[in-house]
Amino acid sequence: MTNRALSRLGLLFAALFLALAVRQTWVMVIEGPSIAAKPYNPRHALLDARRGRILASDGTVLAQTVDDRRIYPFGASLAQTVGYVSARYGESGIESAYDRALMPSDTTGDPAAQLAEIVAALSGKSSASHGADVVTTIVPAIQRTLYAGLSAHARAAGVVLDPRTGAVLAIASVPGFDPNHFNQEFPSLDRDPQSPLLNRAIDGLYPPGSTFKIFTAGSALESGAVTMQTHFYDPGHLLIGNFVLHDNDNEATGNQDVTGAFALSSNVDFARIAMKMGTSTFYRYLAKWGIGDSLDFQLPAERGRVPPADTVVPGELAQMGFGQGALLMTPLQMALITATIANDGTMPRPYIVRQIVRDGSVASVTPTGTLATPISADTAADVKKMMIAVVARGTGTFARLPGVTVAGKTGTATNPHGAAHAWFVCFAPAEHPRVAVAIVVENGGYGGSVAAPIARDVLRTALKVIKD
Repeated sequence: MTNRALSRLGLLFAALFLALAVRQTWVMVIEGPSIAAKPYNPRHALLDARRGRILASDGTVLAQTVDDRRIYPFGASLAQTVGYVSARYGESGIESAYDRALMPSDTTGDPAAQLAEIVAALSGKSSASHGADVVTTIVPAIQRTLYAGLSAHARAAGVVLDPRTGAVLAIASVPGFDPNHFNQEFPSLDRDPQSPLLNRAIDGLYPPGSTFKIFTAGSALESGAVTMQTHFYDPGHLLIGNFVLHDNDNEATGNQDVTGAFALSSNVDFARIAMKMGTSTFYRYLAKWGIGDSLDFQLPAERGRVPPADTVVPGELAQMGFGQGALLMTPLQMALITATIANDGTMPRPYIVRQIVRDGSVASVTPTGTLATPISADTAADVKKMMIAVVARGTGTFARLPGVTVAGKTGTATNPHGAAHAWFVCFAPAEHPRVAVAIVVENGGYGGSVAAPIARDVLRTALKVIKD
């Protein structure tokens, strides 16, 4: 072979090598990050081995990686909220929302960092970093009590808040699933008609029933539509056009002031209050309370559902006054409405992740905030008196606690798909609230006897561990 031929062959190999180098650089630097982000990238398995932990407020482990396997010590109790991480099915819950924090630093697309890893490996040292720890606001003792109470029923959900800050102290949805065996169980979970993958606490939409009278009472008082001295007569029914509205079980509360109507949960009286407010004022206060708006939560959460104002006829407005009609709410939203009364008329912004800890140092802290201030402190104090009367002498006596003043509201929400949903919302101690609770039991029946005892047990536990 002549020298000229060898030179040409050398140039060819040089050109091919240059093209390969350019292509490899393009893949590593330009396309690398997008390739790394693909959920089926096998590099994720290597990074998952160094995935950070999810912790309760006291450091109790809620999720961690042990021997290359993700472990969830609380199992079904927090399954939908903590979530899962699966190479096959993706991620959910906190695992998904905080994936970037939990994952260790990925050197894909960073040749210098990759070279440093190679040098460290050749020298016998490890330069591999670990993901950050995500510290939640969950209090294990409260979480266990909440889940135990809900688990007595086929389908139920609950949220426990600190009404002063919006911190989620416990949250649960039943039925759940075991995230420790998620890959094996997913096909059956996905087909299950009971929807165990649904986080009913933040995504379940229900008619709130009489728990919504908290909103109606507060808004009517604030707008001046009624006063604490306004009296009503409830014969057990109310004719609105061609529509006849009834109290639950055809009860009749007779002559009552606003507090009595609230404590005895008169649908007829609250229908009258809503109509007295009128559609325009009622909807103005829906907006003030942020009902139908985003809750600005750290996890994706459903918004409340309200019908368009221009479609609402008097009968619909009357039903919305006591939480029926086309109105739908989540347990989280009802917990926030309850917390608003406990917090002197200011609705706290809910949060479940308190801080991110990386390499032993706090990297970020979630600031507390507010969503709205729909009513004054004086109005909130009046509604608080009504809620105390519910537990002291009204429909919520099953929520009583010795030595503690509990403020609450029952709800028995009818629905077209079966028995009524049982609701109870409350806070305590009423004088200086530290805990707010919302419970719903699907098709559970009467809120006062089904949901209230669960809330009572949660309050009992919470007041033991949550101090001023």
